[in-house]
This record gives sequence, structure tokens and C-alpha cells, in this order.
Amino acid sequence: MNRSRAQTVLRGAVSLGLAFLIWEGFARSGLFAPALAPSLVLIGSALGRMLLSGAMLRHALYTLYRVLFGFVLAGAVGVPIGILMGRFRRVERFFLPLVSVLMPIPSLAWVPVFILWFGLGNAATIALVFYAATFPVIYNTWTGVRSVNRLWIRSAEAMGADEKALFQKVVLPGSLAFVITGFRQAFARAWIAVVGGEMIAATNWGLGWVIFDSKEFLNTDVMMASLAVIGIIGFAFERLIFHTIEQRTVARWGMVKAIKG
Repeated sequence: MNRSRAQTVLRGAVSLGLAFLIWEGFARSGLFAPALAPSLVLIGSALGRMLLSGAMLRHALYTLYRVLFGFVLAGAVGVPIGILMGRFRRVERFFLPLVSVLMPIPSLAWVPVFILWFGLGNAATIALVFYAATFPVIYNTWTGVRSVNRLWIRSAEAMGADEKALFQKVVLPGSLAFVITGFRQAFARAWIAVVGGEMIAATNWGLGWVIFDSKEFLNTDVMMASLAVIGIIGFAFERLIFHTIEQRTVARWGMVKAIKG
């Protein structure tokens, strides 16, 4: 491990340690009963029990399936629409009003409608994730394509680049930083949607269902353990996927400033 990596790990450990200390102080302050504000020991114990029994892993896998299914669908639909909006004025005029109207509507507001359409279970929850994740992808891809330096495009066209070469060599590299940002925002919104959907529309599996069910029985330690798992999964995706893609593409190309660590 090089020095820069070690410093990053150390800063992360200090941040997490400080957060743990604040929570532990809050839990032991007496403001709430231990059943409402469990200590880290109780949270860790609940997490350990659920990991050993396999229940936490199964709940997490169900949730990940719903998140990734809807997220991939959102990317498959959102990126082409965003590119077409950025490249063609007619497409932009058609889709932009729809995006502007639908994007501010919270995904959870659609839960009753999606339950009526798709029933309880995976379909309604995946539809919520798809809805929540699609618009950040469309909007950021559109913004990225529009932000590409027009001089680059004209220069490529003057050198005889066709539409395919123009997209591969100019438009995609120039807009990729925005696209990655869109996927980051979409992934965050997908988690909000999936947890909310699982609380209402799912059956008996999923981290959102665990949180909702634990509330009914005042198992706050299980609720907090589930929230910790969501945070760990989100952190893993950010560092292992989004950050890696960014470092190996736009940061290497000099399109954004590389962040070490």
C-alpha cells in the first residue's frame, strides 16, 4: 500500500471512528431508551446474528437484485435518450418537457399506482427503481452531450469523421464525466426507491422490508444493522465501480481532476 492510499484509509478510519463515537455518545446519553437508540455493541450483535443465520445476506441479495435490475434498465433507456436529446433538437423538444414534469415527482408517490398496476412483489419495486433512476441518467447525459465543445465537433466533421466516429471519439469522451455523475445520482435515488418500495410493495424479503418489520416490533438494533448494510453496499459500489470507471476513463484522459485514493 503506497503512502497516498494509506493516508486515504487513515482519513476514512478517522471519519468513521468519529461517527461511531458520536453515535455511541448519543446512545448512552439517556435521551432515548436503549430500545430506541441501541449502542454499537447491540447493533453489531444484531448484525452478527443475522449474518451467521444467513438472513441478512438473503435480504441484501433480494434488495440488490431489485436495485440492479431497475438500475440497468434505467441506464439502457436513459443514456440513448439523453444522447439523442443532446444531438438532435427535435428529440430534445419532445422529451425535455416530459423529463421536466416527471423528474421532480418522488418515486414513492407512485407506490400506490404501481401496486395497482403490478401488484405486490418484485415488479412494483423494480418499476419504482427504474422510474427513480431513469431521469438523472437522461438529464446528466443530455447535459454532458450539450456541454461538448462545439469546436471539437466541427473539427472532427471537417476531418471527415462520420456520425459513428464522431460519437466514439468526441461526444462520448466529452460527455462521459456527466454520464458517470448521472449514474451516481441514479444509484442513490434507486436505493431510496427500493427501500421505500420494499416497505410497502415487497413481500417478506429485502432490507426495506426488514427495516419496516423491525419498526413494528421495536427491534431498533436490527433496523440500524440493516441501515449499516445499505451504507456498506453503497460505499462498495462507489469505490469499486463508479470511482474505478472514473479513474480509468475521464480522469486518465484529463477530462476531470483525478482524486487520489
